[in-house]
Amino acid sequence: MARKTVLLSALLCALSPLVAQARDAQRPEVAAAAARLQRQVVDWRRDFHAHPELSNREVRTAAKVAERLRAMGLTPKTGVAVHGVVAIIKGGLPGPKIALRADMDALPVTEQTGLPFASKATAEYRGEQVGVMHACGHDAHTATLLGVADALVAMRDTLPGEVMLIFQPAEEGAPPPEQGGADLMLKEGLFKDFKPEAVFGLHVFSSVQAGQIAVRGGPLMAASDRFGITVNGRQTHGSAPWNGIDPIVAASDLIGTAQTIVSRRANLSRQPAVLTFGAIKGGIRYNIIPDSVEMVGTIRTFDPDMRKQIFADLRNVAEHTAAAHGATAVTDIYENDGNPATVNDPALTARMLPSLQAVVGKDNVYEPPLQMGSEDFSLYAQQVPAMFFFVGSTGAGIDPATAPSNHSPKFLLDEKALDVGLRALLQVSLDYLHGGTGRR
Repeated sequence: MARKTVLLSALLCALSPLVAQARDAQRPEVAAAAARLQRQVVDWRRDFHAHPELSNREVRTAAKVAERLRAMGLTPKTGVAVHGVVAIIKGGLPGPKIALRADMDALPVTEQTGLPFASKATAEYRGEQVGVMHACGHDAHTATLLGVADALVAMRDTLPGEVMLIFQPAEEGAPPPEQGGADLMLKEGLFKDFKPEAVFGLHVFSSVQAGQIAVRGGPLMAASDRFGITVNGRQTHGSAPWNGIDPIVAASDLIGTAQTIVSRRANLSRQPAVLTFGAIKGGIRYNIIPDSVEMVGTIRTFDPDMRKQIFADLRNVAEHTAAAHGATAVTDIYENDGNPATVNDPALTARMLPSLQAVVGKDNVYEPPLQMGSEDFSLYAQQVPAMFFFVGSTGAGIDPATAPSNHSPKFLLDEKALDVGLRALLQVSLDYLHGGTGRR
């Protein structure tokens, strides 16, 4: 009896690594779907890349998405939050409900990649004619989710549960005074009749090497708020500044002083924060001091108390710096339009981590530092447990630390990211729907 016990124990020890390996392995149906869809997803992405559309203007993109979903046998709902597209995949077996999200909009950026399918599109933005480019990678997100949808539909008969596909417009922010994005989708009742247990999303990221995935439980991306400051002076001839009040000099002093809000007043030992001026506009002729200068910018925070304090400090700096020059300042902080911090549910992230590791290997999944970029995916995460992860987009031989970043006119996506993104999102979906990670 003792001998049998020893033999059984030895057998279990020998099988233990094999069992663990099977549990952590990429699902064969994921590998098969990725191989079948790889070329198609690349083609979809290149088509979207060549035809980018700004936030709340995603007419062609939404039409193409809906057309392809219908071709898969789905019945998409269109016109959600202006141009959003939503579809439900109902599995043949009972199970949980999840949601998968991809954003569709592009940026007012003139492309400089030299790609054969580079964007030549232009549009009007803030009263100016601008180039339009998928400089943040939303074309990759849309194509990837279409690929995942195709794979899930193909296995629908044996699929447990239901999957909501969210093709979201205006993630970059609807042009004021319009509404859009995740906020408007939720206001229109996105989760009213279909409340998922979990929502998943991904983002291609230039600071992550292609073939790698970055994810962390808890806070991941910062809250973002938009502000505008108008400095009012008194117009006069440029040769006689003493006859007027120069808002340009006041604005330049204001911008410099505002940098001390984060560097000297915010307690950065708690959480990081950023205050950035993104545009300044004043005057029209070289020898005229204008009446006013307009500035816009963004505030990024993780801590709600720091956020409110920075708001108050910015108003204080603007008002008193302008007054020191004899000018006045009006500060508008559009706190109701901003995104909260993107916070991954810690338990969900820990549960699904093996799914990501199964796709690219444990050594290629790591925890990134806090990111000061912002995402309105955060609004879904306030409704249900969520996990958002980064898929590397910078190719081999290029240092991610110095590669053109997301939002750059030279942002260059290694298309390996499409394959990794498809496998990762599909693996996560199937593992969750089947009740765990890696279960067969």
